[in-house]
Formats: sequence, structure tokens, C-alpha cells
Amino acid sequence: MARSQSSFNKREKEKKRLKRREDKQQKKEEKKANAESGNTKLEDMIAYVDEFGNITDTPPDPEQKKKEVKAANIEISTPKKEEEDMTSERRGTVNFYDPTKNYGFINQDGTDERFFVHASSLITPIQEGDKVSFIPKRGMKGMDAVDVKLIK
Repeated sequence: MARSQSSFNKREKEKKRLKRREDKQQKKEEKKANAESGNTKLEDMIAYVDEFGNITDTPPDPEQKKKEVKAANIEISTPKKEEEDMTSERRGTVNFYDPTKNYGFINQDGTDERFFVHASSLITPIQEGDKVSFIPKRGMKGMDAVDVKLIK
């Protein structure tokens, strides 16, 4: 009569479990031996940061002259955008205009800026593709173009 296969699998699993236990014990002993021979000290584990943000293993020189920095001079944000002259006339091209709905958009020449235009702010009638001049104005949802007129 043949032996059942399950008993062989049980023996193999037991062997693997014993092998893992022995490996774990061996690693534990190696760590203990290395810790005793190394005797790592706190001073060996400390890292210092110099004035430029570089990490070093040498402590800073206490006699070195330190720079005084005022808290008001430290900026932790994106730089403020320069105020643009909103009264100056700008030029652009009508990108989209729907005369039935009385609104459209103008792309300013030389930039990626896009301005909303309503029929009430038109001086002369416009169509898509026309070159126009306008004055920018802050609207409810973004920048609007007012006093829009065709350039000849």
C-alpha cells in the first residue's frame, strides 16, 4: 500500500518551518555580534546641516560669524505678480464670437491671455478673426475686454 501524499507535504512544510526558524536565529546572532563589535555611538549617527542646506558629518564651527536674517525677509510663497497697467490699450484677435448670443473671446497678441467680450462693450461690430484693440477690466469670472474696436 502506498503512503498518502499529504504526509509527505506535511514533512516538507515542517522542514521549511524549521529552516526559517534556524535562519532567523542565525540572523539574530549575527546582529548581536555586529552590535557588540561596532559599538555605534550617538556621535557617529548625528548629521549636521550647513548654511547652504548640505548634510555633513562635521559640526559647525562655533566661532564662525553667523548672518543675521530678519523673519520679515523670508518668503515662503509664490512671488507676487506685478501689477499690470489696466488702463493701457491692448491689441488682440477675436478667437470666437457668437452674434446671436452677443459674446465672444479675444486672444491678446504676444501672450496666452484670453479676454471675454460682450456685445455691450463693443464700439464697432466684430467677427471671428478680426484684429481689435481693447482695454482690459477685471470681471466677475476673469478678465473682460471693454471699449473693443476694429483695427484697420
